[in-house]
Amino acid sequence: MEHTQQIIDAIPIRHNFVSYFISFGIFMGLLISSVILLRTSKKSKAFRVYGWSLLIQSIIATDVFLCYTGLIKYVLHFNDSTEPLVLLLAPSIYLFVYSLLIRKPITIKKHWFHFLPAVLYFFTQIQYYLEPISIKVNAYLGAYYPNAKRAVVPENSDYTYQLIKDEFRWLILFSFVFYIVLSIRLIIMNRAKTTTIIKEDTRINKFEFSKNASIGLLSFFLLIFIVYLNYDDDGGDHYIFIFHTIIVSFTSIALLSESRFFQSSWIADKYETSSFKGQEISIQEIKDYVEKKEFYLTNAASLKNLSKELNSSSNYISQIINTSTGLNFNDFINQYRVELSKKRLVDTEFNHLTIEAIGNSVGFNSKSAFYSAFKKHVEMSPKAFVTLQNKT
Repeated sequence: MEHTQQIIDAIPIRHNFVSYFISFGIFMGLLISSVILLRTSKKSKAFRVYGWSLLIQSIIATDVFLCYTGLIKYVLHFNDSTEPLVLLLAPSIYLFVYSLLIRKPITIKKHWFHFLPAVLYFFTQIQYYLEPISIKVNAYLGAYYPNAKRAVVPENSDYTYQLIKDEFRWLILFSFVFYIVLSIRLIIMNRAKTTTIIKEDTRINKFEFSKNASIGLLSFFLLIFIVYLNYDDDGGDHYIFIFHTIIVSFTSIALLSESRFFQSSWIADKYETSSFKGQEISIQEIKDYVEKKEFYLTNAASLKNLSKELNSSSNYISQIINTSTGLNFNDFINQYRVELSKKRLVDTEFNHLTIEAIGNSVGFNSKSAFYSAFKKHVEMSPKAFVTLQNKT
């Protein structure tokens, strides 16, 4: 055991641009997948699948990062522990495309066979996972430092798990080819039979995102194939996950481009981004009309009628009132009514009218509406206001 520990201690630690770049991709992948899984609505089933796919990629990338930098020597028991997850890469991307286009949830009951290869591979490797640390360190050194001195392993060690492990690369390549074909077929079939109406401000539609996901899957396959041609073992895996970082970065940009974060309306005032730029009516013109025509005295004093009188749109008039006074239309009109009612409540000419009748005379339809508006603008009831005025 002491001899094995000496070999482990001799494994060098390397940090360079590649390790930093991959660690950035891991961080972004974990961040985005967490946001998607924790914040995305349960109705957005497709993107929850995509979140799981990103999480799986990030976990595998973490394994590759540890192996590339040599930090795996501190957790050698986990060496090659993410191999079953690699067999979930292609199906997870396909299932995202499927869920996005077909709009059906992904369930174990209906889609269990997509996870079967990963599960079966896991069971074939249980023996390896239980092997002593000396075999784990030799497996790592064989991939990354083939000329390094090996650890002494127990006599009569059983390597039957190696039979399927030696074919692992072919399993990955077959998985990618199979799911690339399925993804492309799915996109073509749904593109042909579906007419999609896309809003003008939608930058990316589901077919575009599906196509990009399939292109990413194809690119992953080509890169894996090239790496496997040039490396006999896992020594070239870092090239694959440099590409993973690039994919995650573009995914981040795509998701942010569809986010409210960069829309001016996200941080602007309520009407700062209004489209009513061609209409030129000032708040003073609105006030002049309301006051001179005593528009507020009629029971029909509505936003629709005011906009019609001013030959403008209801939304635009509401916008001008709100941005200029901080009041909505009803409060704006009620402000005039309350001011006039204050005068009439203390005017001897209106002594013959009850408080409710005075409210009706200034445009309020009911006693409750009058009292509510009066309290809101004067901070006391009409009756309390009259009592106070009579004392002064």
